[in-house]
Amino acid sequence: MKPSKMETTLCERDALQDMLDAERLLMSEYASAIAEGSCRPLRRQLYKLCGEHADTQFAVLEQMLLRGYAQAQPAQQEEIGDAVQKFSKIRKQLS
Repeated sequence: MKPSKMETTLCERDALQDMLDAERLLMSEYASAIAEGSCRPLRRQLYKLCGEHADTQFAVLEQMLLRGYAQAQPAQQEEIGDAVQKFSKIRKQLS
């Protein structure tokens, strides 16, 4: 028996969570591909695409926060500085 539309339709919260999970998975896969990329042009393209998915993931997260489906606490300035240093080093390695 074929499921009805009502049984297969996601509510808004579940749809956003599914989108968020998919973007996180894509970013993880791009990160793996970047690490294993064998030439600079390929790595640059993968890095660009990963960044696009990071932007999309953040946009979905913002929508979840606006709707009260997720909670986030502001990062401390020290945590922000640590993250900037960590990813600056990674970015230099990828250039």
